[in-house]
Amino acid sequence: MSIKSLAAKIFAKRIAKQTAKWRDNPVATQEAVFHELVQKAKRTKFGLDHGFEHIKSHEDFKKKVPIRDYEALKPYVQEVVEGKEDILWPGKPIYFAKTSGTTSGAKYIPISDTSIKHQVNASRNAILNYINETGNADFVTGKMIFLQGSPELDEKNGIKLGRLSGISAHYVPNYLQKNRLPSWETNCIEDWETKVNTIVEETMNEDMTVIAGIPSWVQMYFEKLESKSGQKIGDLFKNFQLFIYGGVNYEPYRAKFEGLIGKKVDSIELFPASEGFFAYQDAQNEKGMLLLLNSGIFYEFVKADEFFDEDPERITIKDVELHVNYVMIISTDAGLWAYNLGDTIQFISLKPYKIIVSGRIKHFISAFGEHVIAKEVEEAMQLAVNETGARINEFTVAPQITPEGNQLPYHEWLVEFEQEPSDMAKFIEILDVSLQKQNSYYFDLIDGKILQTLKVTPIKEGGFNAYMKSIGKLGGQNKVQRLANDRKVADGLVSFRK
Repeated sequence: MSIKSLAAKIFAKRIAKQTAKWRDNPVATQEAVFHELVQKAKRTKFGLDHGFEHIKSHEDFKKKVPIRDYEALKPYVQEVVEGKEDILWPGKPIYFAKTSGTTSGAKYIPISDTSIKHQVNASRNAILNYINETGNADFVTGKMIFLQGSPELDEKNGIKLGRLSGISAHYVPNYLQKNRLPSWETNCIEDWETKVNTIVEETMNEDMTVIAGIPSWVQMYFEKLESKSGQKIGDLFKNFQLFIYGGVNYEPYRAKFEGLIGKKVDSIELFPASEGFFAYQDAQNEKGMLLLLNSGIFYEFVKADEFFDEDPERITIKDVELHVNYVMIISTDAGLWAYNLGDTIQFISLKPYKIIVSGRIKHFISAFGEHVIAKEVEEAMQLAVNETGARINEFTVAPQITPEGNQLPYHEWLVEFEQEPSDMAKFIEILDVSLQKQNSYYFDLIDGKILQTLKVTPIKEGGFNAYMKSIGKLGGQNKVQRLANDRKVADGLVSFRK
């Protein structure tokens, strides 16, 4: 065992003990975070506008601070962008994570010196937790790659801005710098296809042990490696041991990845966003991610099916239930207050608090009142793939409200297959029956002859990447929307159908 591996194991054990302290005292931990956030921000403009000085409890907070999304918080953010201090959080943020907005153009998410440290520590702790759980630390001596955005940052009124993954690149610890790929110059390449091709050249002869990124973009990297080398990834990188991913559900990609790799490797699921790092997978043989309760984030939850009511109930960690679809609301040490992240989650364990990401509150299909969410279509796809031997590269789902002729409307699944099922009718049946079992509204619509059985539209090889490129969102942290209540994505894929 190398000195670096031994040191990693010792450090991992220490972090595991620290994690256990807050994990085993979840409610007290969150109460402490809540009071600390309110206390620190009470002299900010937002704190003064919302009477933070008089907030002593969560009930007080709910009365004084309404739920906001970015659009509602934007007037405060704009003052921060203009360079003003003490607006949402004491002083100025040290970064803005710049993301693409829908109605507002670019979004500027503030990142404070404490919040970036929490982000970096959470990413580190996810790996250390894996080391402590498995005893495997050999990979720390090999090469590691993190497919991410450019680390080159712009500046606005004295505050640096860029993609979160690019900002994070500035915080890679010194002891990993020699192990880390790609090179700084390659990471700065903006064009994603050029960047991946260059990464292939830089890495294919290296001893890669850890690979991290959004599954769809790692898949592109693997396919290019296989094409150039003529080898499975596991043969090319004989010591490849750990795949780290986030952003989308890995399960629909798993069969494809194992085919590309040629063997099974351990994986760690992360739940990071520009607004904070919320959870990571803490057990190899258990589903779900440990919700991080001591990382400068106070969580509230609203049942998804009540979210658009006039006054939905906001609860804290102590009152959540298993297997309920919640919208996650956050208040952070970067100055986001009762902020609607847009993600929906479900708790699959309360001791400790472990979650799965079930979708986006705006990403669902309910054109006919069916309330279908991402988790349901992903589970249906996983079952169909497992039972038919199909392999997929990507898929999305949309309603077809006005089919040709006098047909009933239906859900259209646009799927790019790496290997089509031998029996497409069976594949479709498994998808449809699984969705009916998971979603009683969908069952009633099928049973009542309001909807017909879903239809699958095959997309040609490379079609999803070509579509993403056509809208300027190929690579980086961009990902295909899994499902939508309209046909914007589906209609954009028309020219890429088989």
